[in-house]
Amino acid sequence: MLNRALMTLMLVGAPLAAQAEKIAVVDMGAVFEQLPQREAIGKALEKEFGDRDAEVKKLQNELRSLMEKNQRDAALMSEAQKTEAVRKMESLQADLQLKGKALQEDVRRRQAEEQNKILVKVQKVIKDIADKEQIDVVLQSGAVVFAKPQMDISSKVVDALAKAK
Repeated sequence: MLNRALMTLMLVGAPLAAQAEKIAVVDMGAVFEQLPQREAIGKALEKEFGDRDAEVKKLQNELRSLMEKNQRDAALMSEAQKTEAVRKMESLQADLQLKGKALQEDVRRRQAEEQNKILVKVQKVIKDIADKEQIDVVLQSGAVVFAKPQMDISSKVVDALAKAK
């Protein structure tokens, strides 16, 4: 009875095992590095935040020159002048930190927005390639211990994104 049950399971399971799924891998890091849209996004963000970045750099230079001047002229300055210089440097430092941190957060937020837009496009291209090539499963290459190079569709994804530009 047990042998019959095992034989039945083997006969029923054989067609299921014979129908192997087609699997592919994608290196998302490499795809994002090779994207042709990356440069355009970088330039757009540079343009968007260029004025604020220039202002932060100006504040940095102003603080640096004030510190150098203070060190150079410290022996010649009165206590009131030293106190005034220290207050001015502290004020500049606080302003620099505030504006610098706000700029970094805004740039990081915008980069994340742009990356999410690209991620949606990348996922759509991967799905299109999987549909076209009848791939059942697409895994991220970091989650795979080993895959044959012909299973990697990263270059196809980059090519399709370059054409969709």
